[in-house]
Amino acid sequence: MRLGIDFGTSNSAAAAVIGGEVAPVRFPAAHGEALQFRTTVYFPEVMRDPNDFALTPAMEHEVERLVDAGRRDALAAGRPREDAALRRDAVRVVRRDWMEHSVREPASSAALLQNAVYGEEALEAYFLENEGNLVQSPKSMLGYSLHPRARQTITGIASHILEHIRLTASRQFDHNIRRALIGRPVRFRSSIGEAGNAQALEILHAAARDAGFDDIQFLEEPAAAAMHHHAGSTQRHEAVIVDIGGGTTDIAHASVGGDSAPQVHRAWGIARGGTDIDLALSLAGFMPLFGRGLTRVPAHHYVEAAMVQDLPRQRDFRQHRYEGVPDPFEARLRALQEAGNTARLYRAVERSKIALSDAARHAESLDFIEAGLGTDIADRALVAAAGPYLDELEALLRQVVADIGHVPGVVFLTGGMSRAGYVRQRVMDCFPGAQAVLGDPSFGVVRGLALAAA
Repeated sequence: MRLGIDFGTSNSAAAAVIGGEVAPVRFPAAHGEALQFRTTVYFPEVMRDPNDFALTPAMEHEVERLVDAGRRDALAAGRPREDAALRRDAVRVVRRDWMEHSVREPASSAALLQNAVYGEEALEAYFLENEGNLVQSPKSMLGYSLHPRARQTITGIASHILEHIRLTASRQFDHNIRRALIGRPVRFRSSIGEAGNAQALEILHAAARDAGFDDIQFLEEPAAAAMHHHAGSTQRHEAVIVDIGGGTTDIAHASVGGDSAPQVHRAWGIARGGTDIDLALSLAGFMPLFGRGLTRVPAHHYVEAAMVQDLPRQRDFRQHRYEGVPDPFEARLRALQEAGNTARLYRAVERSKIALSDAARHAESLDFIEAGLGTDIADRALVAAAGPYLDELEALLRQVVADIGHVPGVVFLTGGMSRAGYVRQRVMDCFPGAQAVLGDPSFGVVRGLALAAA
C-alpha cells in the first residue's frame, strides 16, 4: 500500500485507495477525529532566555573578528564607522547566533521532538503553558538558507509530522505502511532561488526516510489535483488546474477525463498563497491598533510580529524595547510580546480572512491584549490587502494563457484559498468563456495523490 500525503503549509492530510475507493486518514482531534490537521508543532521545552546571554571568551573573539571585518568593509566603502557602533552590531550577530543554536540542556533535539504536540492541539497547549516553542508552517522554511543545525531541526520536525501521519494511517488501515507519494509545489518558498527547490526535496526525503518510509516519491501538487479532477470526469477535455494553497499557488495544463490516463502538459507556480494574504491583512487591519503608521516604531517590527512562521523574526520582535512609545501603543506592544500572543493574533487574522470571504464585515476581539480591544473589518479591506497577491496571481494566469496559446474550456479550482469568491473571480477573469469547476478545496490534492499512489 502506498499512502498519498499532502504535507501542507497550513494543513496536512493523507489518503489511500482501499477497495477501489479513496479512504482519507482520520487524525485524532480534540473533539473526535479530523480529516486534516494544522501543520503546527509545539515543543514544551523552552529555548534559553535572551537575558541569560553573556559573552564567553570564544564569543568575545568572534566579536573582535566581526569588528575588524566591519571596519575594513566600512573603510573600503569610504564610510568609516565608530568602533562602538561596529561592536554593537557584532554583539547583536553573536547573540542572535547563540539564540538560534542553543537549546536548554539537558534536553536534546530528539527529546524536544518526542515531547512535541501537533495540530490545533499544539496551539491550545502553547496557550495553556505560556512557555516553550511553537513552530507553525514548517514547510515554508524548507527552501530557505539554513544553518546545518537549523536544517537538522527542521528535518526532525518534518520527520515527526510524517511519522504521525504514517503511524495513524497504519493503525487505521491495519497495515504497516512503508511507501509514500508526497505532494510538492512547483516552486517552494525560497531565499536561495532554484537551489531552494532541491534543498526542500532533500529535506522532505530525509524526513520521510526517518519517519519510516522506505519507498518515497514526489508528485507536483497541480498534477495531483488534475488526477482528482480526472477521476470525476466522464468526457475527455482540456483543463487548467488552479491549486491555491497556504504557501504556494500551482497551475497545470492537462488533458483529463474519459478512459485514457490524464496527461499533464505543463506546470507553473509561484511561492505565494494564503499566508501572504494573512500577513497583508494583519498589517492593514490589526497592526494599526499597535501603532503601525501612527508611531515612530519601525515598520519591520510589525512584520516580525505578524510572521509567526519565522522563528528568528519572532525572537527579534520579543527582544525590542518600547519605552516611550505613546499610549496606548506601548502597553499593547508589550502585551503582544508576551508568550503566545502573536500566535493568538495570527489565529484572529485567519478567522477574519475566512469570515470575510463570505461576509461583508467581521468583528474580532483582542481581549488577550487589552480588555475591550477589537477590530471591525470590511470585506473590501480584505480585498485591498490581498491586492498584491491577486496581481501576482493574475500575472501568472495571463502567462499561462499566453504559453498555452488559447483559453481552455474548463478551469478546475482547488486548494484552501479557492473558497474565497474574490480569488475565484480574479481567476475566472483571466479565462473568459471557460467553465469553472470547483473541486474539494481541502482534499482535492490529497485525493489526487491517493489515486496516483494507487
